[in-house]
Amino acid sequence: MHNARNAIRRQGFTMIEAMIVLVIMMVTAAAAYPSYAQFVVRGKRTEAQASLYLLMQQQERYFSVHNSYLAFSSSSTDADERKFKWWTGVKAADSAYEVEGKACDGEEIGDCVQLIAKPGTAQVDANYKDAVCESLILTSAGERKATGASTGCWR
Repeated sequence: MHNARNAIRRQGFTMIEAMIVLVIMMVTAAAAYPSYAQFVVRGKRTEAQASLYLLMQQQERYFSVHNSYLAFSSSSTDADERKFKWWTGVKAADSAYEVEGKACDGEEIGDCVQLIAKPGTAQVDANYKDAVCESLILTSAGERKATGASTGCWR
C-alpha cells in the first residue's frame, strides 16, 4: 500500500513547479511586449502612409479634371470633399490616423496640397499614439515629412 501511495503522489506538478513556469512565462511576456507594441505602431504607420499615397493619387485625378486640388477634413460637408476618405483604416472608429487635406504652407490650394495624417484624434482611435513620428505629411510636390523628431518615418 505504501508503494501505491508514492505512485499517486509522483503524478502531476507541484505548486512550486507551476509557480516557476508561471514566472518564466511572465518574464518572457514582459520582454516581448515592447517589441510587439513597436511592431503595431510601425504597422499602423505603414497603413497611414499607404492611405496618404492613395489619397494623393485621388487628389491628382481631381486636379487633372478641375485644375485645382481640394481641401477636405472629417468635418467636410461638401459632396466633392466627402469623396476623400479622412481616415486610414477600414472604418473611422478603428483607424489610428485622421487625415486632412489642406493647402501647402505659404501656397494656395489650387497649386499645392498637403495631406496630413494625425494619430489618435477624437474622430478615430483616440488611444493610439505615435510618439516617434507624430503626424505624417505628404505634399503634392512629393515631400514626405513628419512632425516628430525621427527622420526615418517614411522608410
